[in-house]
Amino acid sequence: MRAASLSQFLPLDFDSFARSKLLTLGLIFTTSSLASADDWSGWMGDQRDGVYRESGIVDSIPESGLKLKWRAKIAGGYAGPSVADGRVFVFDYARRQGEAFNDPGKRADLSGDERLIVLDAESGKELWRHEYERPYSISYPAGPRCTPTVDGDRVYILGSEGDLRCLSVTDGELIWSRNFASDFGAEVPIWGFSSHPLIEGDLLYTMVGGDGQGVVAFDKMTGEVRWKQLDCNAGYAAPSILNQGGQKKLLVFSPTGVHGLDLISGDPIWNVELSPMFDMSIAVPAVEGNRIYASGIRTESVMFELNENATAATELWRGERDHSVFSSNSPAVFMDGVVYGTDCNVGELIAFDADNGDRLWSTFQATKPDEKRFIKHGTAFLTRLGDSNRFLIFSENGDLMVATLSKDGFEEHGRFHAIEPTGEAFGRSVAWTHPAYANQTVFIRNDQEIVAYNLAKPE
Repeated sequence: MRAASLSQFLPLDFDSFARSKLLTLGLIFTTSSLASADDWSGWMGDQRDGVYRESGIVDSIPESGLKLKWRAKIAGGYAGPSVADGRVFVFDYARRQGEAFNDPGKRADLSGDERLIVLDAESGKELWRHEYERPYSISYPAGPRCTPTVDGDRVYILGSEGDLRCLSVTDGELIWSRNFASDFGAEVPIWGFSSHPLIEGDLLYTMVGGDGQGVVAFDKMTGEVRWKQLDCNAGYAAPSILNQGGQKKLLVFSPTGVHGLDLISGDPIWNVELSPMFDMSIAVPAVEGNRIYASGIRTESVMFELNENATAATELWRGERDHSVFSSNSPAVFMDGVVYGTDCNVGELIAFDADNGDRLWSTFQATKPDEKRFIKHGTAFLTRLGDSNRFLIFSENGDLMVATLSKDGFEEHGRFHAIEPTGEAFGRSVAWTHPAYANQTVFIRNDQEIVAYNLAKPE
């Protein structure tokens, strides 16, 4: 958790004496009203686990919806916003030339700029932006895929063509940069680099791709390489931290398998083979206790468990058609012995028994109510509210809802249409971007705007 600095909310031309007095009194402000606020400093939140821990959040959504706080214009992209210390970071692509078409098997060639736009979290007013020219040659070329990662006084972005940049959160000054194609000879994946940068200690981890450099650890302060590991393409999944056996390890889902690596040296600890079609290792594996579930598309999934000190993995079972769940755009959730996830084969939210992969129930309510379709990739982003079984769920059709998930079924507690689905996939309109939740507010974007809605429980 982070308390916001009062100075960022005061105009620069504010009377100096009054400003000084308010900043002194601000100690009360930052240690009381914002002390319980929760930031969302990167992909899936501060702890990268898809849990929103802030108190005082609505239990349900009224028919009138949530109150709009502000909206701001932006351009295209799949990168979710991040929120830290009173700032909202949104990464987009301003296209200048070229035809932006969505074809899973073809790259679109465009010219334009990737931009990190930073807004005031309370007003939506732009504070600064950092932009650079970046031609695109990727499929689904709306814009960046990776949520900005905020760490103290720095923010890290990874663009679709492999531009990894470290910037000052204060003014966007460039501190260091790398490009995966020019610096490492890495091949740009057809759907763009998508591995949200992960910070742990002094290191930044992300997927680069290539012989001996599937995953790379960078010094977060300088951008220098600290270690490289794995012979594989980049894939599309973000690394995550696995806290097992009293020690932290790096959990990596590559196009060749699920790997446990030493955080400091990168040395392999264990490996479970899993090879999704088209290198589509996308969804971060779901973890509960010592069990881990990973899935690709079609029938590629595996459940395995780690031993007591997390030095070895034992496979428990593999997925089959009409069995378990095959996640793509949105990670599954592992809770109380049940795994919940949206399935890219049929488009439903599915719950299955972690012991054997048998499905318990399925519903279209979380993706698009009452719509049965042949087209794949039903997407809904599931965010757990603390340690409860209630979730904030953002659907690909632009709806935000509150729902209870259990082994017995899906129980909705209201929804409203939060934003228009301006993207296109398989002939339908979609919003494929994970929201951010911070300061009793939800921040949601599409390819045209970012909006902020009040999540505070009515007094």
